Amino acid sequence: MGGDPMASGKRMRAHWEHFAHQADMGVRGIGPSKAQAFEQAALAMTAIMTDPATVKPLEMIRIDCEAPDDELLLAEWLNSLVYEMSTRRMLFGRFTVELGPGALQGRAWGERIDPERHHPAVEVKGATYTSLRVAQEGGGWIAQTVVDV
Repeated sequence: MGGDPMASGKRMRAHWEHFAHQADMGVRGIGPSKAQAFEQAALAMTAIMTDPATVKPLEMIRIDCEAPDDELLLAEWLNSLVYEMSTRRMLFGRFTVELGPGALQGRAWGERIDPERHHPAVEVKGATYTSLRVAQEGGGWIAQTVVDV
């Protein structure tokens, strides 16, 4: 359907998508920068559970992660978000990420889960190392992994 959006030479638009992976779910963040790809991967993870547009940015939490490489940093970021969602009984629908060598400083905005409004579909248990990939591709970045649901 229209070829590779990264091969066109146009500035990439940040977005997320799901990809099939047996009984689990793949999440892929795509963006013009590595940080935006990480943000979009987090948004894709939220979208497994609920429509991110229904999550109000009422409370902000900070998440700091460290890892020896970008792939492990992505898994650490997503797993930290899963932990915060579980312990705080929250959903997040907006994210910002700043990346440094082996470090991530992130912010997530969200609210407590409201089952009547959010209609949570499934619970994400955590990010795995399956299909874990962070790479510059064409005019942008991809950050992907499979999450256990």
